[in-house]
Amino acid sequence: MLIFRSNGSFKIVQFTDIHWKLGLEDDQRSASFMAHVIEWERPDLVVVTGDMIDKKECPDPLEGFASAAAPLCKSGIPWAFVFGNHERESGAAVEQFAALLQSLPHSLYQPGPDNVHGASNYVLKVQSNRSEKQLGAVLYMLDSGAKTNRAFGGTEWLQRSQIDWYCMQSDHLTLSNRGEALPSLAFFHIPFPEYNEVWDYGICYGLQQKAVDSPKINSGMFAAMLEKGDVMGTFTGHSHLNDYAGDMHGIRLVCSRLTGFGAKGPADYMRGARVIVLYEGERRFDTWQRLEDGSLYDQPPIHLPECSDPYGKRTLVKREIADASSDDEKPVI
Repeated sequence: MLIFRSNGSFKIVQFTDIHWKLGLEDDQRSASFMAHVIEWERPDLVVVTGDMIDKKECPDPLEGFASAAAPLCKSGIPWAFVFGNHERESGAAVEQFAALLQSLPHSLYQPGPDNVHGASNYVLKVQSNRSEKQLGAVLYMLDSGAKTNRAFGGTEWLQRSQIDWYCMQSDHLTLSNRGEALPSLAFFHIPFPEYNEVWDYGICYGLQQKAVDSPKINSGMFAAMLEKGDVMGTFTGHSHLNDYAGDMHGIRLVCSRLTGFGAKGPADYMRGARVIVLYEGERRFDTWQRLEDGSLYDQPPIHLPECSDPYGKRTLVKREIADASSDDEKPVI
């Protein structure tokens, strides 16, 4: 059972884009790094947001997946997984991955309903420490798919059945909480289109060093989350070198940099893991990154973008950094 600590906190470590290949040096570095992060942070939950394996250079996807997951299984800490595009494009059947995931020690993975698109749509509930009958927070796991087979290309989008499922879950949980939306987070692999929008038009903290590979279709999941009022933040991977976060209409959109040394990225680029801390009874969370050298990356650079006004003119956002970090609006990191 997931439960808030006696001090009212609940800590999550997010790993993403491990890209396990042949079990050689880079993979062993990835495994060692994950084990060290778990030791350093001692989280209550680990979430892997996809691409545990590399679709091209992992000859036995299931064996490679089990090897990549070994540090999680050995830690004794509950862990969750959502599919990335590399699992789906690896040649192994999704059903085989699902069976493996359900057999691995301390895995909380669930395949999700048969009538909902994807194979990792499920809810994890974090129990209140104050009451055995009360929920403290909700974590939504979503399957963001892989490449689309449509002629216009790009990646899949969160489907209508997934949006309907999320709305049904949110309504039920809100009703069970006396009509008040529970503090919630969502985890999935491929960022939805609003991740581009928040970078282009909002104040962000962190870096965008690679184009955000969002779907070309916006199916409305962000709008559904906004309307339901429960999701405080969404956490993704996929873009490897992006680690920015920005607030859009009260929902923090967070990218996490790659964890794996076998994933595409400069050899001297620090691999990382994201840490998230929830607080019981509060609609807020803190987040930072733990880097491979053990350092904390908790003061990322601010990004003040150029944006278009309604008349098409280019204007510079004139918010001062001091204003963005005032008591009224703390930096999002």
